[in-house]
Amino acid sequence: MQTTINQGKTKIIATLGPVSSTYEMIKKLAQSGASMFRLNTSHGDIKQHETNLQAIRQVSKELDAFIPVLVDLQGPKIRVANISESISIKEDQNIKLSSKVKKEDIIPIDYDGIADDVKKGDKILIDDGKVGLEVIDVIDDVVSTKVLYGKLIKSRKGINLPGATASLSAVTKRDIDFIKFAVQNNADYIALSFVREAKDIELANKYIQEFGGAIPVIAKIEKPQAIENLDEILKIADGIMVARGDLGIEMSPEDVPIEQKIIIDKATQQRKVCIVATQMLESMIEEPIPTRAEASDVANAIIDGADAVMLSGETAAGKYPIEAVSMMRKIANNTENCGLCLSDITLDINECYDITPQAIANAAIEMAQDLDAKAILAFTHTGYTPRLLAKLRSSVPIIVISDKESTCRRLNLYWGIKPHYREWDCVIDSYMLSKIDEFLYTNTDLKDDDRIIIVGSIPKLISGRTNFIRVHRIGAQDNK
Repeated sequence: MQTTINQGKTKIIATLGPVSSTYEMIKKLAQSGASMFRLNTSHGDIKQHETNLQAIRQVSKELDAFIPVLVDLQGPKIRVANISESISIKEDQNIKLSSKVKKEDIIPIDYDGIADDVKKGDKILIDDGKVGLEVIDVIDDVVSTKVLYGKLIKSRKGINLPGATASLSAVTKRDIDFIKFAVQNNADYIALSFVREAKDIELANKYIQEFGGAIPVIAKIEKPQAIENLDEILKIADGIMVARGDLGIEMSPEDVPIEQKIIIDKATQQRKVCIVATQMLESMIEEPIPTRAEASDVANAIIDGADAVMLSGETAAGKYPIEAVSMMRKIANNTENCGLCLSDITLDINECYDITPQAIANAAIEMAQDLDAKAILAFTHTGYTPRLLAKLRSSVPIIVISDKESTCRRLNLYWGIKPHYREWDCVIDSYMLSKIDEFLYTNTDLKDDDRIIIVGSIPKLISGRTNFIRVHRIGAQDNK
């Protein structure tokens, strides 16, 4: 039953990995507060991810919950190729890199364009910045570098070329395979890595459509070029992920906190769902409690307006995956109740959306305040209006009823949304109002004489464009 799930307004995304890829662990993570699961396609094969996705759907059914699945594409990630053992290095040592020239004194790279994308003076960072190199020359597909810092170059570790990688395609062959997998398995979201411009999102959408899908795309902001092009990316993408790991390598770490706040604010203004990710409770990979700085980090992301916060290694490979989700839920709940979060905001009418649903969403928030309403009840087929409502940070619950389970799952990523599935696409009359009352008695803490704000479409409640707003008193005879 849904009452066994520890949920709040802020949504929590848990990444599945070696320690959490079982039905039992997925169920425990959901019960502890995970709202959504991430399949990280940088690791594992399609069969492994398909098994996890099926387990998530089984858990969702058993818990009577709408748990969305995010397929996170690897993107054009450059890595050290397979090497038999780690290579010791020291400061000022000269080392060579190449994807094409095979010699014992050359470290193999899995990206053929590296010699074209770097020049003398450029920096090359390996293993999340633990190793820093400076390019001193590029001759015949071999990149000669000087070690700035670092001790070991390890097999399959990631490589960052800050400001470069212009020749990399936004969607790789591996990504295309996983886009097909996402469409065939009805995944709820796709995350596109290393987005640089709006055209990258358009390319991903093209492949999704070619495979017969219509899956929303989350743009991962982890390169300086994406920040420069953020406004255009926000117009095309369905949502944003602040992926601070690679972003903190590609740009100065001291700039990341401010950029995070700017990205969240712009996503709010554009009514786009926003996820904050990477190293949020990283110490819990090894320890049962987080640092105070990590707890503050999670809280600040929520205060700034993030819809969701994400756990990566903490739940994929850590020693305390359940404890990490439980702790993040506790931090989120405390933050939501502290009085510092954005609340009951109104946003200017945006030309990217229909005017009527925007106006109704703004009005619903204001009416709930003026009338001391206890909830907003939104009927929807596609989730269009509830998505607008979510970005206004209602201080009262937003209860959503949809006739599509896929809409319910996707809406469960949005802040404050509580989705329910009902086939209630009918005219709103006295009989329908009585059914609404019975539903509220059964599924919420609302009681007789509580006011709610109802938004939906006329003549049918669900399938049309939102065009009406109504005040309803639960159980009141004058509503009949």
